[in-house]
Amino acid sequence: AEPDPRDLVSRVNQILRDEGPTAPILPPSPPPPPPPTTQPPFAASLVEIHIPPPRSSCYRAGMNAGLYLVGTPIGNLEDISPRALDVLREVEVILAEDTRHTRKLLSRYEIHTPLQSSHAHNEARQADGLVRRIRNGAAVALVTDSGMPCISDPGARTVDACRAAGLPVWGVPGPSAVTLALALSGFPADRFLFEGFPPVKAGARARRIESWREEDRTVVLFESPHRLLRLLEALAEGLPDRNVFVGRELTKRFEEHQRGRPDAVLEAYRGRTVKGECVVLIAPSGR
Repeated sequence: AEPDPRDLVSRVNQILRDEGPTAPILPPSPPPPPPPTTQPPFAASLVEIHIPPPRSSCYRAGMNAGLYLVGTPIGNLEDISPRALDVLREVEVILAEDTRHTRKLLSRYEIHTPLQSSHAHNEARQADGLVRRIRNGAAVALVTDSGMPCISDPGARTVDACRAAGLPVWGVPGPSAVTLALALSGFPADRFLFEGFPPVKAGARARRIESWREEDRTVVLFESPHRLLRLLEALAEGLPDRNVFVGRELTKRFEEHQRGRPDAVLEAYRGRTVKGECVVLIAPSGR
């Protein structure tokens, strides 16, 4: 049998010590390695566990025919999900409210899917052609300029036509100005009333505001920047004691929040050029 190297090191060290105190002494031998442990019986199965591929790769294998409602960012282009990007890459065509606006999003993520205009003025006319296209096996995405289609935006007629024809419709959710503003406002959000855009004409707008006098839910409105002051003036007259919240340019660089009585929020905007879409919330009665 071969000699143990540790015995040889010990013997050399003893000889060196006998020769004198100045003789170099070899370092002691390292401790023996621990005995090998027995691998647990389940280790092999842990290594062999199959992890399914990410959801995105499923689309590359081919998409089911149908209509896909895709939520898009409400301002910041980074607020889009990987699933939404994969759907936009893999469908046959994207129906867009404004192709120029949607092309900016597609360019940002190097998506080259063909675009087709679909807005409030041509949506009904295109329904029959869309139904035939999906029946022939096409996967079609529907987007609007921001947020989810059909929410104060085009899309409801398209969805209705597909449902009536028995065609599948799927949703790919995304950012929502409604829920974001509710969270930012601090108003009760367990129940709320979404009114979309309020009436443009002063008389109709005043009557709508009066209908919210006893409303015990938070009221959520969309408003364009050039009509915001008129809405706040009407609220200051019709509901002067209710708190309101205005979220402007949500998720964008110049995002702004104002909260208070309608007259105070009105003064914050008076004399300014208001830009960007606005979400206006009215606190419930008694808040």
